[in-house]
Amino acid sequence: MRIAVTGREGQVAKSLADRAAERPGIELITVGRPDLDLTSSHTVIPALVAARPDLIVSAAAYTAVDQAENEPEIAYAVNADGAGKVAEAAAEIGVPIIHLSTDYVFDGNGSGDYREDAQTGPQGVYGASKLAGEKKVAEAQPKHLIFRTAWVYSPFGKNFLKTMLRLASDRDEIAVVSDQWGNPTSAQDIADGILHAATLLQRNREFAGWGVYHLAGAGATNWSGFARHILDTSARHGGATARVREIATAEYPTKARRPGDSRLSTDKFSDTFGWRAPDWRQSTEKVVHRLVGDEAGQTRKA
Repeated sequence: MRIAVTGREGQVAKSLADRAAERPGIELITVGRPDLDLTSSHTVIPALVAARPDLIVSAAAYTAVDQAENEPEIAYAVNADGAGKVAEAAAEIGVPIIHLSTDYVFDGNGSGDYREDAQTGPQGVYGASKLAGEKKVAEAQPKHLIFRTAWVYSPFGKNFLKTMLRLASDRDEIAVVSDQWGNPTSAQDIADGILHAATLLQRNREFAGWGVYHLAGAGATNWSGFARHILDTSARHGGATARVREIATAEYPTKARRPGDSRLSTDKFSDTFGWRAPDWRQSTEKVVHRLVGDEAGQTRKA
């Protein structure tokens, strides 16, 4: 099976390349700039047609949540119009599309464990642009799987986990918000879930369960609990650590409003595909161990 992934540098794209290398029978191609630029819609279809995929994973996105408030045109160009154009390419080629979305499509004012059919209500430009992208993907290619995920971290790129490790290297205490709840999700687990679903699609040509699913780490916590587990794990492996001081969202103002409680129910994904992501603590430990081990190895070489 030949899978084309939009974007080369994103956490999910890199994790897909990492995990696909361990799976015989899967050829994964990442397609990104300058060949494919979601802000230049005329590049999208030719680049994906040239890749000759059996499946497209729409992973590239504009993810700068606060910056999106200042440049909504770019956020919508990438997350809505660009995603729609990727789905148009999938329809033209005649292959399914797996599109990644976010928990930020919800307002987070409930008690969490959002199901796929729950009322959406994004609180900022990022979430609104991703919700618009979901609609454009669904309209352009009926054979679509939209996977909403949350609080993504990995050994790659910029993310909360890596930020905590970096801050712990030069300070004794880190203030972290404690009144926002969600599902920390390893991009490595997202990649495994995508590849599992892709394999099922390949085996079942009569698959009819197209639509929206939630794909996120099992279990939930708040940001301070996530930070504490990251740093405790780092300490056990000989890495940097620091105290975590819990603060309220009001004490850490940001340009964009975040959902207060955007925990996702992943039962539909599990029931349909027979797969569930590991507990977030387990996956966090794997990523921290990998990063702390890599840093220790580099120090020894130096």
